Amino acid sequence: MKKILLVVLAILAICESYSQVVFGRNQGQSNGGVSINYSSPKEYEIADIEVRGVQFLDNNALISLSGLRVGDKIKVPGDEITQAIKKLWNQGIIGNVSIFASKVEGDKIWLVIELSERPRLTKYIIEGVSKTKQGEIEDKIGLIRGKVLTDVVIKNTELAVMKYMESKGFLNAEIDVFQQADTILRNSAYLKIVIDQGQKVKIRNIRFDGNEAFTSAKLRSKFKKTGMVPKFSLPTEIIETTAKMIWPPNLFNFIKNSRKVSKEEMREYMATHVNLNFFKAAKFVKEDYEADKDFLIGFYNSKGYRDAEIIADTTYDISNKYMNIDLKVDEGDKYYFRNISWTGNYVYSDDQLSRILAIEKGDVYDLDLVNKKLNFNPNGADISSLYMDDGYLFFSINPVEVGVQQDSIDLEMRVYEGAQATIDKVIISGNNKTNDHVILRELRTRPGDKFSRAELIRTQRELSQLGYFDPEQVNPVPIPDPINETVDIEWQLVERSNDQIELSGGWGGAFGFVGTFGVTFNNFSVRNITKPENWRGLPVGDGQSLSLRFQANGRNFQSYSFSFVEPWLGGRKPNSFGLSYSKSIQRSINRFSNETLGWLKVTGVSASLGRRVKWPDDFFTVSTGVSYQRYDLFQFGSRSLGFNTGDANSFTLNTTIARNSVNQPMYPRNGSSLSLSASFTPPFSLWRDLDYENATPEQRYKWLEYHKWNFDSKYYLTLAGKLVLAARAHFGYIGSYTSTADVGPFERFQLGGDGLTGQNFLLGTDVVGLRGYPNNSITPFDQENNIEGGTLFNKYVMEVRYPISLAQSATIYALTFVEGGNNWDRFAEFNPYNIKKSAGVGLRIFMPAFGLMGIDWAYGFDRVPGTLQNAGPQFHFSIGQQIR
Repeated sequence: MKKILLVVLAILAICESYSQVVFGRNQGQSNGGVSINYSSPKEYEIADIEVRGVQFLDNNALISLSGLRVGDKIKVPGDEITQAIKKLWNQGIIGNVSIFASKVEGDKIWLVIELSERPRLTKYIIEGVSKTKQGEIEDKIGLIRGKVLTDVVIKNTELAVMKYMESKGFLNAEIDVFQQADTILRNSAYLKIVIDQGQKVKIRNIRFDGNEAFTSAKLRSKFKKTGMVPKFSLPTEIIETTAKMIWPPNLFNFIKNSRKVSKEEMREYMATHVNLNFFKAAKFVKEDYEADKDFLIGFYNSKGYRDAEIIADTTYDISNKYMNIDLKVDEGDKYYFRNISWTGNYVYSDDQLSRILAIEKGDVYDLDLVNKKLNFNPNGADISSLYMDDGYLFFSINPVEVGVQQDSIDLEMRVYEGAQATIDKVIISGNNKTNDHVILRELRTRPGDKFSRAELIRTQRELSQLGYFDPEQVNPVPIPDPINETVDIEWQLVERSNDQIELSGGWGGAFGFVGTFGVTFNNFSVRNITKPENWRGLPVGDGQSLSLRFQANGRNFQSYSFSFVEPWLGGRKPNSFGLSYSKSIQRSINRFSNETLGWLKVTGVSASLGRRVKWPDDFFTVSTGVSYQRYDLFQFGSRSLGFNTGDANSFTLNTTIARNSVNQPMYPRNGSSLSLSASFTPPFSLWRDLDYENATPEQRYKWLEYHKWNFDSKYYLTLAGKLVLAARAHFGYIGSYTSTADVGPFERFQLGGDGLTGQNFLLGTDVVGLRGYPNNSITPFDQENNIEGGTLFNKYVMEVRYPISLAQSATIYALTFVEGGNNWDRFAEFNPYNIKKSAGVGLRIFMPAFGLMGIDWAYGFDRVPGTLQNAGPQFHFSIGQQIR
């Protein structure tokens, strides 16, 4: 006890002497004439406080931080001076600090706070790693010019760099941070961060002890980020053959003679002892390792082992490049569900809730499965959605274990239903260009309606489909008010431009100007054209679409087109109206005399009306339109037409039934899109006084006669995370009403290549892409009638996509695909199994101003029609969203 008392007295004496020494030394240095009796403390009133040595800091702020004020009474020597020094020092921005008296008169004292500031950062240099890593490290350390260089800043910088290197697998990296004086600027310094990253440490093996229910290989497979996951599964015969060639003879003999060794045990032995590159070595990241341990326990829990735990784990190096992990598990007993009861439910009966829960007595006990069925079930209905879709926003449910007997568990589902919530206010934010009414008309969550989670999700999908907002940032925020039993919903939106411009040009020598100019305004406003005060750069905000396009290849070819779409005609119902006009001319020109030898002129106009329908469900739309096209030929050549001078007229009625439940347009993750369209011309042959069998082509095709069908289907499924499967199927057919009036050269199908419109688009040809084959290479040619193009095609596509960027500025994703298709001249030749197959990889980039652009490398496995060899490798470039 005496020793403790002596220590305390010594500490108090040191603190007191520290205050006196600092005060006395500085006092002596300052004026040498101020006399203070240290043996007899005296109370003084502070007359003035002066700060010296400051360059960047504020004097008044420093005085305030010290706790000393003019007019305060302090004892000298005393605790007030000591505490003021400590307070300034603890700010971390001071290098040295002392307080002394410059003058003493009677009971008044003049104090001086003398300090030196810590240097400020002018720059920092990172050495020892690549420029890519340097940029990533800069983001992690967060150093900015002008920051005060404290010990904490330097240490935190070192720790941030170390943490970054560990996340990259460099566990043995050495980090040194040096502070160097900057000779250019006063009281400044720069940091030199030197990194010796060493070898990247990877996990050689993960070994388990105490596992009986599952093999080590099975448990190892659950370490998704950390473990030695097999790259692929090998049959025993391949393992034995590989072992014979590579393994030592004694080891191979052991495998060979052990006839009862299972495939699982052989793979286990390979993972433990042999590195044949059949298993991928993962880098060790502590956060990933901890997450994988939790995932392992979750796996045990899902199999009924609710008491499973990892009782010990060890990580150790086996070289400077590899490490091992040993884990000891206690599996515990396996449990099963017994009785499940419900309490607190009045809206729905026990039987109704039990049917949705779909867990029977005797099922393996899995609490994670229970929580999915209660709150969010990605594969079906759940209890929470049942209540919340009926307005019960304040609903909650808590599963409680009320009995455990041997290997069986009783659960009680304690339900709090609460009251139905009514939507009070709907708030919209972030729409700087788009008018409120364009958003409000898409909402299914309106004031006065009962809250519905399903309608909230559906509205989110509808707003994403508009294209005016970043679909990744369409965020509904419910703001509940349990007291008034209401909820406000705020729609947080981030606007993005989806207008597009197409511009290219040049000089084509003998052809003259060659180029394309096109603009598409996807959020146009016709009513604001005459109101410049409402313009936001352009008359925008009403959700209308306006497109203008001009294309020219000198005098050889010109094309003009205009289209306009109003999605809500009249503004009350989602009835769309579309109008388009186009005119194109293609000339045959003598290259030497520049004389026009002939031409093909095509003029078209169309109008359409569409509406949303609620049957079979409200994802369906029906649209109907009429179109007229006139083809005017003068000495243009007879290939594909059968005549070179004359005119043809096409009047069609078009109907499309479509269903679209895709969640967003640019990178869809789920949903489907189905479309069946049909075009009909009047059956002119029934009343035209014309002998079709003996008529000339210009007579037969004076009025085009056909019916045309197209079916397109797309399906999207999230496989894992952001990895998406996209499957598509397409079918097209064009036929005639009678055997005498054939289809003719118009509106046929061409297959192969990138799917971009080729030279025959003037004839209304459908150009269908098929990667891995040259453009339009799979196109039948009727030599008897001199007609090019098929009347029937099919195409199947399977893609796996993964996003590189989903930023507002650019959506970028990579893909791999397999696809197949074919094209036939007549229905009698159709064989859905006779397809041209291909596979490859690609990249898609969507930028709001330029639309969707893509590049694909594909390998065609089958022979190109008209040749004796397979298509082989092909590169394809695409612009715009391809329908097929």
